Amino acid sequence: MAVRKTRGTVGVIGLGIMGGAFARNLVTAGWRVVGYDPNPARRREARRAGVDLANNAAEVASAVPIILTSLPKPRALTETVQEIATPRLRSKVVVEMSTFAISDKEKAARALHRAGHVMIDCPVSGTGSQAKNRDLVFYASGNARTIARLRPVLMAFGRNVFNVGEFGNGSRMKFVANLLVAVHNAAAAEAIVLGAKAGLDPQRIIEVIGSGAGTSRIFELRGPMMAKGVYTPVTATMHVLQKDSAIIAAFARSLGVDTPMLDAAAPLYDDAEAQGHGEEDVAAVHAVLTRRAAG
Repeated sequence: MAVRKTRGTVGVIGLGIMGGAFARNLVTAGWRVVGYDPNPARRREARRAGVDLANNAAEVASAVPIILTSLPKPRALTETVQEIATPRLRSKVVVEMSTFAISDKEKAARALHRAGHVMIDCPVSGTGSQAKNRDLVFYASGNARTIARLRPVLMAFGRNVFNVGEFGNGSRMKFVANLLVAVHNAAAAEAIVLGAKAGLDPQRIIEVIGSGAGTSRIFELRGPMMAKGVYTPVTATMHVLQKDSAIIAAFARSLGVDTPMLDAAAPLYDDAEAQGHGEEDVAAVHAVLTRRAAG
């Protein structure tokens, strides 16, 4: 891999919607990025963006001091951690940015610690379109000094970094945020379908409601897709929101907290999946409600 004069070197494991945007923005900001993803299409996109590609997670870890992980499933995290922890490498900082159960992240952190590495729990608040535009917020938790050192890296592809305290608090904060995302997304779809059924122009709904007290960040980001009935480009798939919602619901139950709004929204996402919208943006919940209104 060619070495360029840069601000530093960062690894990104997982080059999907979010991780790919992290990598591209880091390159643009002057960082050398070494990346890995098992998906050939994602690797090609990353290479075109200037990312140096590795053959596996272990190769990424051997080339960089800081590794960002953006992964689809806990199993992928376990496998990635095994690859990083097995070789005898100098101490690395692993910044885990996915949304998983806290127990999965704690298990990964212990394995990395035994191998001499440090893990930071740092979920991301934002959609894929926000990731492209560096409009992300990071909920970092773990070692405070390490988080402070990471700030220049994170600010290369985001707009704010919050140190929310002990390891796991990042995930707890993300659960709160994503509960609101799931509910706001369904509420936006419901409102737009109601207005359209009442004879209002959907584009006019976006313009007028977006300027008043009824708006939300999700309404502003996904409302335009809903108004057009076109649920691309994908900023988060139905699969991802279903996964996150299940994690949040289980976490809430473990605390004895009722989540009636989340519970009401979840079946809509299940219906969207069943109706073939699983790989589309979560704005496609609008299609489910549109079909119901037409019945």
